[in-house]
Amino acid sequence: MAEEAILGHLEKNDEISDSGDFASQSGIDHNEIVNVIKSLHGFRLVDAQDIKREKWVLTDEGKLYAAAGSPEVQLFLAVPPEGISREELQRKVDPSVYKIGCSQAIKNKWLEIGKQQVSRKVQQVEDTAKDLLTRVQNEEALSQADIDALKRRKLIAPQGDWKELEFKEYNFNAKGQPAEGGHLHPLLKVRRQLQMIFLQMGFEEMPTNNFVESSFWNFDALFQPQQHPARDSHDTFFLQAPSTTKMLPEDYVERVKHVHEHGGYGSRGYGYDWKREEANKNLLRTHTTAVSSRMLYLLAQV
Repeated sequence: MAEEAILGHLEKNDEISDSGDFASQSGIDHNEIVNVIKSLHGFRLVDAQDIKREKWVLTDEGKLYAAAGSPEVQLFLAVPPEGISREELQRKVDPSVYKIGCSQAIKNKWLEIGKQQVSRKVQQVEDTAKDLLTRVQNEEALSQADIDALKRRKLIAPQGDWKELEFKEYNFNAKGQPAEGGHLHPLLKVRRQLQMIFLQMGFEEMPTNNFVESSFWNFDALFQPQQHPARDSHDTFFLQAPSTTKMLPEDYVERVKHVHEHGGYGSRGYGYDWKREEANKNLLRTHTTAVSSRMLYLLAQV
């Protein structure tokens, strides 16, 4: 019903200037009108723009000035054309009118206030403040400059009707909808499944948390020549501190050195001068097979 009313109106007219007025004229709830407009706007069938309105009411001081006139005008009218003494003027008007009226009248250049005498600088004035306050009472629109001027003098305040409205109670301790956590990548999930299969069969995992390794276990124990390009193809990064290791099994180091230089176990070796200094260099482990070389040695010692 609301959608038909809106589209029917727009077929005959250029726009709906105010959804509130349109709801009143159509006899349809304003919230329903707003929801349909937002829906049509979302589908780009209509263009819609929010209208922000501020409603102001007079403060107690503003009501007083709206009825009796602003202090500056009251003070001006209390000064006769021939002038008046300050003392007599203070007796003639209320103290608050004198205090506020003096500052505003001087600001507007209406009065000349000397040490003893007060005189007019103009013959007549307009009570702009009272006119603006009357317009606020009549719910007429004001410019932002006029609103700011009245606000600075604390003659108007935002309407506080919302304070008397009944709002739905909210349970701020209620939990929101649970957010979905992270999920395993399919490859990681398969790896985990295979890991559990091998563990259930009795296999044990090798410790792979030793990310710094010596060149001996990373290369030499796997029989990669010390000067072979294969060592560079691993994106090898050597450590500056500690640059070398001193924890190598000497007996095994000698056997590895012998096979590199002279061969053995069916191999002819590489026939070069194997250097212990090169094997002692520490690096960031380039492959997990280095862990295998260390574990095979440890298992052989059992």
